[in-house]
Amino acid sequence: MVINNEVENSKYKLLGFEKNKNLVIIMVISTGKIIKIKIGEVLKSEIIDNLSKLEIKDIYRKYYSGGTAPTTYEMHDRHERSWMIYVTLNVLLLSLYISTNIAATKLIYLQWFDLVIPPAVFLYPLTFLVVDLLNETYGLRLARRALLFAFSSNALIVLLMNAVIYLPGLPGWKLDVPYTEIVTHVSSVLVASSVSFLFSEYVNSYLLCKIKELTNSRFLFLRVFFSTFFAVIIDSILFCFIAFYGTMQNSDILNMVYAQIAIKMCFAVFNVFPAYGARSLFKRYVGAAQVA
Repeated sequence: MVINNEVENSKYKLLGFEKNKNLVIIMVISTGKIIKIKIGEVLKSEIIDNLSKLEIKDIYRKYYSGGTAPTTYEMHDRHERSWMIYVTLNVLLLSLYISTNIAATKLIYLQWFDLVIPPAVFLYPLTFLVVDLLNETYGLRLARRALLFAFSSNALIVLLMNAVIYLPGLPGWKLDVPYTEIVTHVSSVLVASSVSFLFSEYVNSYLLCKIKELTNSRFLFLRVFFSTFFAVIIDSILFCFIAFYGTMQNSDILNMVYAQIAIKMCFAVFNVFPAYGARSLFKRYVGAAQVA
């Protein structure tokens, strides 16, 4: 057996063991699929060559003890640090999504470039970084669940905000009318952003995992850049035309699309550096918890 530290956990990740069944719980990183395999079969398969040293050590401990030896990967131990990071990334993704929807109701004019763009264009690319981190660490399935969570939570928030409009307001309250206008704009933007969000983020997460599989988890900068590259093009085109078609000239919409793609691509290059840093920090943070 040859252990290559450069590709460990690039295909498989140990989640735990099932007591009394001598089963190993393995996650396929590229798809997020959970599989259960007998310990003896794992030792004979390619899976063992792709696990970390700590994971391999605990599998052998279980194997030679007949399943009685305690390990850091028992099923009742769900690795609190790992899942807290997952929850944090989910909350961050939701926060960015909500803030960009609200910010999209205000258009800004860049006089130097003669461009009209929503300020959300500077925040939204950060969602691609969060999705990249989710895919890199937890796999495609859990990343897609995070996307659906962000989308459904945002839709619920906007629905509740719309319900408040129909409540009787305080006579003379100066913020009553502005509130109604903002919520109305946010609701209309939600349709455009939801369509573009789901399509672009799904493309981003799929390409990230596919490129990771094709490159055997090497060249992180390639999969982060190219997955974001195609995603921002899809997102910009869908959002601008759905949100502003009929209210702006097609030429102005196209100029907005070009500007958004250019700005988001700058973020795509920038996203490579925190992606490397986050992956390193995650391994140290979670790995330290498992050893402890």
